[in-house]
Amino acid sequence: MARRKRATKRVVLPDPKFHDRLVTRFVNSLMIQGKKSLAERVFYNAMDIIEEKMKEDPLKVFKRAIENVKPALEVRPRRVGGATYQIPIEVRPDRRTALSIRWLIQNARSRDKKIVSGLSAELMDAANNTGGSVRLRENTHRMADANKAFAHYRW
Repeated sequence: MARRKRATKRVVLPDPKFHDRLVTRFVNSLMIQGKKSLAERVFYNAMDIIEEKMKEDPLKVFKRAIENVKPALEVRPRRVGGATYQIPIEVRPDRRTALSIRWLIQNARSRDKKIVSGLSAELMDAANNTGGSVRLRENTHRMADANKAFAHYRW
């Protein structure tokens, strides 16, 4: 166990355009080498493309994409008697959001040479329950389902 006190969760301020904390978390994860203004520009341009193509509120599309990618279960390795088992465990709510953000950004970067078009396409696909991030969530759920027999090793 940790000998020091637990790290306190920092409160993230809402973003300037949509006034939403989730958007700020996403932009902070999108940021590379501390270039937050560039990350914000990329995100807002992607939201403009989404609004143009889908003809609906881009913030709702973004939140729907995040919700569709959030995993409910994941597997964790656990050593029991010299053997390592993959044990399915429910994902904590803050980790669910973090995983969905990470997967969306990872798939957006691998998707297209230009991050703006890749991000907008990945968010639209995730909102429609398709795309690489949704596939990652499905694989995670499939692995958890396949290892359901070891659930009694949960700690």
